[in-house]
Amino acid sequence: MPEESTQHSEDSKGRTGPEDLRGSVAIFDRVEEGATAIATLSTKNHEVFESRVRDRSHVCLACGQASVHRFLYRKNGCDILRCEQCGLGRAETMGFDPESYYTSDYFSGERPDGYADYIGTENILRREFAGTVEFIRKFRASGRLLDVGCAYGFFLHEAKRFFDVSGIELAEDAAEHCRRSGLNVFTGQADETLLGRLGTTDVIVLLDVIEHLPSPRDTIALLVNHLDPGGIIVITTGDFGSLYSRLAGAHWRLMTPPQHLWFFSQASMQAMATSLGLEVEHLDHPWKVVPLSLISFQLTRMSGLRPKRIAISNRLGLPVNLFDAMRVVLRKPSR
Repeated sequence: MPEESTQHSEDSKGRTGPEDLRGSVAIFDRVEEGATAIATLSTKNHEVFESRVRDRSHVCLACGQASVHRFLYRKNGCDILRCEQCGLGRAETMGFDPESYYTSDYFSGERPDGYADYIGTENILRREFAGTVEFIRKFRASGRLLDVGCAYGFFLHEAKRFFDVSGIELAEDAAEHCRRSGLNVFTGQADETLLGRLGTTDVIVLLDVIEHLPSPRDTIALLVNHLDPGGIIVITTGDFGSLYSRLAGAHWRLMTPPQHLWFFSQASMQAMATSLGLEVEHLDHPWKVVPLSLISFQLTRMSGLRPKRIAISNRLGLPVNLFDAMRVVLRKPSR
């Protein structure tokens, strides 16, 4: 007896049966999977190629070497690059004007990457700065002190108990606030003319300032010329080589170009100091008491929302340490 036609792979009219259809579908699936894999591989190769095209060569301001700067990502319209020799990060910007950016708006919550209410948190900030002064006195107990980027002078008021203090501030409103409170503060950038008026000094501080400077190496080199032998430069800034920075990538809390232009690692800070004839005497990642208003302001910004000020949080501060911000003491040799 002949087999039933439903078991044939092909019936008398040449039509394909169910089993062959299943085979055809399986073959089609494999072809489709292969095409998808090829397309994915092609996309990844294109991304790698595009990244390599964006790599570029620069003379690194930290290690002083002409080196490949790898393209990492793009943030706020700026390409973020990293020196392959020392790990210094840099933001390539177009048309950024610091003088028009760092105004009273920066300190009063009008800039999403600025301060929520700097003046309103004076008590918390001064307690924190008092601790910074005690830290500095372990390396230099007294003498003349210059604060570059002194804002509204809260640090200077704490330091003047032990030092003869002066400051430089780019924001006119902040500098005028300092002068009204009796501080010797000049408006502008730290250039040869301004530093010449101030003379030499024993201690120079740049607290969360170096990452904002158009050319930090040139500024530090200039400051070294006005630092007495044996004097110190104290710098606080983010640590681009920290675990948090590496894990967060473009979402790192301090990755805010064009406000932040430079991203130092411990290695790049060491390289710059050595090239300028300075000794790294101390480097750590300190705890810091941060106004609750600033914490909420930054968290809101990082979540993609427009930050808002919360007045009551100006009176509260929280100890914070994500180990992604470093404090460095650089010493100028005595002779």
